[in-house]
Amino acid sequence: MRCFRSCHAVVSLLLAIPAHAQNQQQMPRDYRGVETIVPGIFVTPVPNAPFTATIEILSHENLPDGTVNTRTTTAHIARASSGRIYNERRQLVPTSFKGEPQLLSAHIYDPSSRLNIFYNPFQHIARESIYTGPPAPPPNTTPARTPVNNPYFKQEDIGTQPLDGLTLTGIRKTHIIPAAMSTTGKDVAIVDEYWYSPELSIYMIIKHNDPRTGEQLVAVGNVERHEPAASIFVIPANYKIVDENPPEIDSSPQPAEPMPVQK
Repeated sequence: MRCFRSCHAVVSLLLAIPAHAQNQQQMPRDYRGVETIVPGIFVTPVPNAPFTATIEILSHENLPDGTVNTRTTTAHIARASSGRIYNERRQLVPTSFKGEPQLLSAHIYDPSSRLNIFYNPFQHIARESIYTGPPAPPPNTTPARTPVNNPYFKQEDIGTQPLDGLTLTGIRKTHIIPAAMSTTGKDVAIVDEYWYSPELSIYMIIKHNDPRTGEQLVAVGNVERHEPAASIFVIPANYKIVDENPPEIDSSPQPAEPMPVQK
């Protein structure tokens, strides 16, 4: 992917995500370090913008002995014309790894029915629940609001760039850690970049750089703007479905500690 290679040459990596502009007022905090679990990208459940794509994640983690732990992974995402979304998380593996990394979890959400499904490939269990509202972006997948009138925080527009026929708009967020608090004896600048696609309503690239802990990059590539196969949104046949919705409230006696109803 052109953008992924250029980002890699400039900064080793961060995690991306995507989210919808309507969620800006309730964003999680900015990413603060290289994590073992990288959430990836949040696919917003908006209609009339179908696509499939892959997510490339590259992680350079600075270790206490001065070496760098470099890992990567590839995951798949999709969205139907109805707004139904599919997202997955896969294991971070060494760069020498061949093949597709192990699937760790998958998420399906249908905005028309509000049915939310997380399935676990290790236990072969799919957990279903009905959301009262749209799903929230996982932490570190969308930019937080920059504090106002705080000299240690800065946000700036960084223009546009092309990717897979789309035009992305970028922002850069810089958080200065004063020398007295940085554990390095000097000021440290934590820099996060977010590149958003208005056409797809997702963040296509997110880069993170903290000189103390490392760098990460999450980038969306191989975008195909067509209706995904219906099978993508189907729970595998050998999975046990667990209904995690609370019991409906009525006048009949209720158990003291209601358990999830299993299908």
